[in-house]
Amino acid sequence: MSFAKEFKEFAMRGNVMDMAVGIVIGGAFGKIVSSFVADVIMPAIGMLTGGVDFSKLKITLKAASEGVEAVTINYGMFINTIIDFIIIAFAIFLVVKAMNAAKKKEAAAPAAPAAPPAQEVLLTEIRDLLKKQ
Repeated sequence: MSFAKEFKEFAMRGNVMDMAVGIVIGGAFGKIVSSFVADVIMPAIGMLTGGVDFSKLKITLKAASEGVEAVTINYGMFINTIIDFIIIAFAIFLVVKAMNAAKKKEAAAPAAPAAPPAQEVLLTEIRDLLKKQ
């Protein structure tokens, strides 16, 4: 099998395509959540905490001097990222929980009745034969 043909079979599998779609949608969802956190949640939290802008919270390790930028630890942006993660993790949890619930309902749906045991079938045939006599 040629390398190109083998790669084509791999790339066209359903799981690979589903994963690719999931990654693209996940990236877009991440941007939406980041915007939601930065533009909606953090200003509200900042207002509740006395007007603090979390994105600007930082510790300066070395002050700026003569064209060299300051060296800082931007812990406010880290807080924003943690909140992003918590929201995304919660949303994924809800999706997985809904999928598991749907699978349970599908599994709990009554299946076709099981075939009777061989002994019961034989006894039924014997009964029917005896009725005919």
